[in-house]
Formats: sequence, C-alpha cells, structure tokens
Amino acid sequence: MESGRQRTLNPQGSVASPALANIYLHYCFDQWAHQWRQRHAHGQILFVRYADDIVAGFEHEADAQRFLVDLRERLERFALVLHPDKTRLVEFGRYAAERRAKRGLGKPETFNFLGFTHIRGRSRTGYFQLMRRTRRDRIRTKLRGLKVELQFRRHDPIPQTGAWLGQVLRGYFAYHAVPTNLRRLVDFRYHVLELWRQSLRRRSQKDSTTWTRMTHIAATFLPTPRVLHPCPDARFRVNHPRWEPSA
Repeated sequence: MESGRQRTLNPQGSVASPALANIYLHYCFDQWAHQWRQRHAHGQILFVRYADDIVAGFEHEADAQRFLVDLRERLERFALVLHPDKTRLVEFGRYAAERRAKRGLGKPETFNFLGFTHIRGRSRTGYFQLMRRTRRDRIRTKLRGLKVELQFRRHDPIPQTGAWLGQVLRGYFAYHAVPTNLRRLVDFRYHVLELWRQSLRRRSQKDSTTWTRMTHIAATFLPTPRVLHPCPDARFRVNHPRWEPSA
C-alpha cells in the first residue's frame, strides 16, 4: 500500500518539514501502526516511512484492506487526510504476476516512492526481482534545471563548468546509483553531456564542438555511473537478521 497525506504539516520543501513530520507522525502513525500489527494482523506486515511518505507491505490482502480503513479513521483524529491520488492498494511481490494472470489481468502495477519507480520484475535467471528506476518526471525536471544553469555558465571556462557538473553528477549518482537503475544513470549522463555541448556551441556561431571532443571532455570531468548501493534484500537482511526469508 502506498500512501501520502493531503494536508501538510509545514510548507512543502521547507528545511523543517521532514523533521516536523517525523516528530508528528511518530506519535500519530508509527506507534499506532506497531500496535495495530500486533493486535489485528494475520500475516507479516512491513512499514517503510520517510517524513510523510509511507509504503506498507502486507502478506494478506484482507489485512491491507482493513488497515487502510483504520488508517483513515486514525488520521482524521489528527485533522489529517490521505492524499486521494497517492493512496492506493497495489498487488505486488513475488507471486503478483502469476496471480493476476490467473484472473486475466495485466502486469502488476508500479508505484513511486522516494524518487524511484518500483517495478515487479525478474532477474536474468527468472526469479522475482524488485526493480527501481529513477522517475522519468524527476529526470526531466533535473535536466531542465541544468539547462537553465548551463545557459548562465555558457561563457565560463570549460574546466570551471566541468568541475561544477562533475559535482552535480556525483551527488546525483550517490543517491540514484542503486541496482537495476544503471541504464537510467547512463542515459542521464548522456543528456547532461548533450546539454553541455549545446551550451558550448551557442557561445559562437563558428563553434564546432563535436561529440568526439565532448567525449574527451566528459572523460576528464564527468564521472561514469556505477552501482553504489547494495540490493534491497541484502540491506534488509542486515537491518532485520531474524526476518523469515519466506515472509
């Protein structure tokens, strides 16, 4: 289940917003959800929350249905409302594709969480694999921002702009370089390089900056993406060493 709040605790984007949301939701959600799991759940349940973004995983659909109803009632006591467009039940997990196929339905739905689109996929050996891809709308927004900034830096020396872009990419990769997302990062680097090339070509009508030259410039200043984070199951085993593998 994926959920989001409709009413914000603090202006969205504020530095204090995540901190205030964590404090407030610790009492109105975290503690309550833990008690609900102990009292009402018939299967395994997992909660993941960052500020006011929450994903809850249920072993049984009946638990998910009941939890959603009780959660709405719980939040109403605190003058909060679930966001109607971001709150939904999604059939996901290891057996979701097979179960949906038996009912004549299509592929399992995807959901967005913390800047990634989560996809029910398969590994090269055919086993279930959680695939995370950077959201396309977030990529477009980031590229638009870089395009504007490169226009202001158009006449700066190439080493200066390259040092700045290198820092931008390293910071971007540090968050997004998760397994199954490498292709998106390679494409992102390519588009950044193309924006830089367009910016350099507009410095003069006679400029003839070629892709060959840009490739050499990129090798000097722009990092190459590589996976920096472990797979979700490896990290989960570290944080929850007693969790049953079959859950």
